Amino acid sequence: MDIILYLLTIIQYLYQMNCWLLNFICRYIPLKQWAFDDSHSPKYQKFKIDELPRVQFHQHDWHWQLLIPYFKHRYDQDIRPIVRRKPCDIPDDCCCPSCGAPKPYLYRNNGKAGQLSCKVCSTNFSPGENRFSKQFTLRCPHCGNSLVAKKERKHFILHKCVNPHCPYYLHNLKKVDKKDLEEDYGKNKYKLHYIYRQFTIDFFRMDLNSLPKGASSLRFSKYNTHVMSLCLTLRVNLGLSLRKTSQALKDLYNINISHQQIANYCKTAAVCVKPFVDLYPYAKGSVFTADETYIKVRGIKTYVWLIMNAATRSIIGYQVSDNRGVGPCILAMRMAFQGLKKLPENFKFIADGYSAYPLAAMEFAKKFGEAFTFQITQVIGLTNDDAVSTDHRPFKQMIERLNRTYKASYRKTNGFDSINGAGYDLALWVAYYNFLRPHKHKGYQVLNKVGHLENAENMPGKWQLLIFLGQQTILQMQKSGSGDTVCS
Repeated sequence: MDIILYLLTIIQYLYQMNCWLLNFICRYIPLKQWAFDDSHSPKYQKFKIDELPRVQFHQHDWHWQLLIPYFKHRYDQDIRPIVRRKPCDIPDDCCCPSCGAPKPYLYRNNGKAGQLSCKVCSTNFSPGENRFSKQFTLRCPHCGNSLVAKKERKHFILHKCVNPHCPYYLHNLKKVDKKDLEEDYGKNKYKLHYIYRQFTIDFFRMDLNSLPKGASSLRFSKYNTHVMSLCLTLRVNLGLSLRKTSQALKDLYNINISHQQIANYCKTAAVCVKPFVDLYPYAKGSVFTADETYIKVRGIKTYVWLIMNAATRSIIGYQVSDNRGVGPCILAMRMAFQGLKKLPENFKFIADGYSAYPLAAMEFAKKFGEAFTFQITQVIGLTNDDAVSTDHRPFKQMIERLNRTYKASYRKTNGFDSINGAGYDLALWVAYYNFLRPHKHKGYQVLNKVGHLENAENMPGKWQLLIFLGQQTILQMQKSGSGDTVCS
């Protein structure tokens, strides 16, 4: 019995120690150490994305024909048209912007200065400036003050909370280095105020299946489809340049074909293959990883956005853009989310610290609600300086490896002549990567097996069948009349 009491005493002592340790961990050791959530660095604070603002809608439900009997019943006040002693110069089509009262109930409030007043609802207004046309007001979620439009950019309007007593501003002001406060405009190094970007373009209405222009016909006058598929095999699979492809065809098969004709074949094949690649029902896992890289178009930086399903390694979203804004990021995400009614459970979207991804996630939440509400897991830098980077570094390395694989096929081109050319080249490469390229982690099998392609004996035959499947997809799109099935 003494041994049992002794063991019970030890168990109670260990239980108290565990409680003390848990209390110590909860107080002093963060369980989730998110990267740069409370960063003092001005460089990373400017990349923070604030939450959505509060929206106050303005509704004017009262009409002048309802207000007149209401005042009569409630206050026994009879509102009659104005009896004018002099000719009135108010336009006949002028009416009250608040209640809609016509000209007989309007009078000039300040003489010839221009302000009018309504006898029905006692509203003062100017005919040229109608403050009642504003349908809603954006307010700061922290202090409730209305946001002020500060800057207008190409695709969005930047709204800012200028309240000096805003709790969000005061909290951020405490983190400013004292040396910066002593300098002139030292606070401008930091992001202190609440900021919201209101996009003026609806990126969810843009067509994802737009095809490159200037493609040639599939009616061959000199060569046939086999020569075209040979060009695609040498150009895309083996990674030869256009001129080396032309030289290889001449040396191997005695086919004299110019590099420009090979480029026309590739563009035509991209037009046919792209709808099948974009609308293919890829398996969607619970982890997506994304990244952007740059290429050159006539010596100018152009950006390529790639989104990969981490489980299957398939490219489910891609985009070529001339800017690094949030618009192309939204389009690539729309392509990745095609066919989903809602996001999978425990969904994670892994990207770097660039602010376009949180902005795009905010737009998805605003557009589709809880079904597409998710947070961006940001893997910052090249070293594991925080818990998030340590746990999710392998997913980031997947997309970085994909970037290097694509850049290896791009390097031989020495840049493109137009964005359309970069677009069709990327579409062909994604088709090759997803359906034709053998992968080591799949046992040197393709990522997505298609029954028609498995019947082909060689790679040129697979390219011909892939073009055929693309043509069938285009016919189905034309019959159904819908080419965009994003998030439906």
